[in-house]
Amino acid sequence: MARKLPRKDVVIIGLGWTGSIMAYELADAGLDVIAIERGPWRNTATDYPPGYAADELRYRIRHELFLSPSQTTFTFRNKMSEAALPIRSWGAFMPPNGVGGGGVHWNAETWRFLPSDFMLKTHLTERYGASFLPEDMTIQDWGVTYDELEPHYDRFEYLCGTSGQAGNIKGTIMDGGNPFEGPRSRAYPNPPQDQPFGHTLFGKAARDLGYKPFPQPSGNMSRPYQNPLGVRLGPCTYCGFCEWFGCGNYSKASPQTTILPALVRKPNFTARDNSEVTRINVDGSGKRTTGVTFVDASGDEWEQPADLVVLSAYTIFNVQLLLLSGIGKAYDPAANTGVIGRNFTHQTISDVVSFFDPAKFVFNPFIASGAIGMCIDEFNGDNFDHGPHGFVGGGYMGHVQTNGRPIETTPVPPGTPLWGAAWKKAVKENYQSAIKPGTGVHGSMYSYRDVYVDLDPTYKDRFNRPLARITMDFHDNEIKQNKFLTDKFAEIFQAMGAKQVHKEYRKGPYDITKYQTTHLCGGAIMGTDPNTSALNRYLQSWDVPNLFVMGASAFPQNAGYNPTGTVAALAYWAADAILSKYLKNPGQLINA
Repeated sequence: MARKLPRKDVVIIGLGWTGSIMAYELADAGLDVIAIERGPWRNTATDYPPGYAADELRYRIRHELFLSPSQTTFTFRNKMSEAALPIRSWGAFMPPNGVGGGGVHWNAETWRFLPSDFMLKTHLTERYGASFLPEDMTIQDWGVTYDELEPHYDRFEYLCGTSGQAGNIKGTIMDGGNPFEGPRSRAYPNPPQDQPFGHTLFGKAARDLGYKPFPQPSGNMSRPYQNPLGVRLGPCTYCGFCEWFGCGNYSKASPQTTILPALVRKPNFTARDNSEVTRINVDGSGKRTTGVTFVDASGDEWEQPADLVVLSAYTIFNVQLLLLSGIGKAYDPAANTGVIGRNFTHQTISDVVSFFDPAKFVFNPFIASGAIGMCIDEFNGDNFDHGPHGFVGGGYMGHVQTNGRPIETTPVPPGTPLWGAAWKKAVKENYQSAIKPGTGVHGSMYSYRDVYVDLDPTYKDRFNRPLARITMDFHDNEIKQNKFLTDKFAEIFQAMGAKQVHKEYRKGPYDITKYQTTHLCGGAIMGTDPNTSALNRYLQSWDVPNLFVMGASAFPQNAGYNPTGTVAALAYWAADAILSKYLKNPGQLINA
């Protein structure tokens, strides 16, 4: 029997980027807020001191910062006709664990989606006709526009001290920036990071080919910075230990280095770590949440009553918890009905490994940071005419080599033995003169009727709850898209003077063992129709009005960018709606 705690105004499930933003905004308005986080509390100074934080074996290979599959996992299958099996070791993505969530380990690539991304179904249909889209593709408009989110993108970039070169300020195209981006109200708070030798050569080769390269927008500080909350960050030291690692230099934007120091000082904010929410409670009508039930580290069960619940967990956990709590109608792909689990997506990522003459090129790949590189956007979204190519979607691409860490940075030419003296010789000869970007082609993945999340009928977690089951495979549209982008990407390295270029296409079937990104999206999507979306344009549940659901689970499909900037902008957007609209008249903000 769960013991009941004193009522709070707001309970937040998960304390990553979105949980921290929502907690700060609502607590700052005077609400009594509690955040419940499954993983441990994490502090920059004590958890990531530079003396040992740069431990590749501990953090990259053994996944120190991530949820262990022994704690909970998912089941996976490619096709609906197959039996799903539990994931025993993380591969394609890495579920975060602990305060700060994915904001601790991310590379800090801080993008805005294109204006057309938010109106995708309308935009593509108007340009190419409905028959151009695959019959089983289920893309949708978001219900919110870029212009509406722009002020909230701006807030997040200034919270993080984002380093970058603006490409479009109030409609004026700026030299050196991304000319395809949506209009922004002002420049980035910090200038771009300095670009290493290889990245600079890539930029020159791209310009020679007629492209307009620009430095990747980065949450790694190019100079000392104090954000609007008074939190200070230091300049990046280019150590090359960003993705998979916490930053002990206070130079990578994370909840710990930007917002939590201000949040924890608020007397009306409380956090409980090492506590897992097992369900969102609803009243007898099923139309109002009364709070949550959670289990602490001792195994004791508690009920936390609250007037407002904000679900801010990792994408697939958002979906699973909604299904377990009976909130919203579960998606049925056969009948094409229901909304929870629908429009689940990931990413379409590939690389090009390039080998240069060691006598002429020394790239020093260990001089790097998480979001450093030169990119092009000519083939992202609908920035180019898809008509002749027979697919939709795209992605940015760039020389974004973020590290030269010794365990994994061992590029060797095709045909090299996998071990032994010849392999060692090849590693030695190519370490300084080969380029293997981390995610050189960062492609979109659009949504399909047969790609979704539901509850597994066989496997259960330690609380005897069904595991989330992923059904996912690549479709021809994404395979065509990736081949086109990868070929274009390889041309730039050939123009740089590479003596050998090896293309690593993303091919089907979807491989759960090969890492892409942690950018799982969808499953509890926003939209304008409760028959095809779980949330309205303010990320408020259509079914339970005092429940708001944050994160990439709201994306109707995934664009060709990293999602964090959009995730955070949506959190600010939803917080503003709660404070300016919902609290004045609690209830459904949109009449269906």
